[in-house]
Amino acid sequence: MEQIRGADGFDEFAAARWSALLHVARLLTGGDRQRAEDLVQEALVKLWFAWPKVAEQAPEAYVRTVLVRLAARSARRRWWGERPVEQLPDRADPGDMSSAVAERSRLEAALALLSPKQRAAVVLRYYEDLPEAQVAQALGCPVGTARSHASRGVARLRQLLSDAVRPVG
Repeated sequence: MEQIRGADGFDEFAAARWSALLHVARLLTGGDRQRAEDLVQEALVKLWFAWPKVAEQAPEAYVRTVLVRLAARSARRRWWGERPVEQLPDRADPGDMSSAVAERSRLEAALALLSPKQRAAVVLRYYEDLPEAQVAQALGCPVGTARSHASRGVARLRQLLSDAVRPVG
């Protein structure tokens, strides 16, 4: 079967980067896996159309920028509160959660309380370990503004996590 013109390498890129993109999107959405999956899918669709232009340059930076912008846009225009389900999930026994999972959950909950721009700046700067210039480019703002978003986000996280110190288990 003949490949569609311009698709060379897209499938491999998408398959190789799916889990990393999903994790970043999950952090950007405050831990909402379904929204994160939707964001990654939408970002990959946008990347598909731009693939002939960005394939040889920086597809990772392009898709990351799209993810950040989609997360910010979806946070502004939609309410992502309660969703009805047919069955309630089983309750986990308190003894079967490890402290690492609890800490990750606490961090995701605290990230969800940040503004979308602060959350994006913190995730890109400290989780993705991007330089400030790339964070600013992804956010579409000057470097100083990106630095400010990251700094305020980290300060707010420190406050939220120190206020919510509680024993696990």
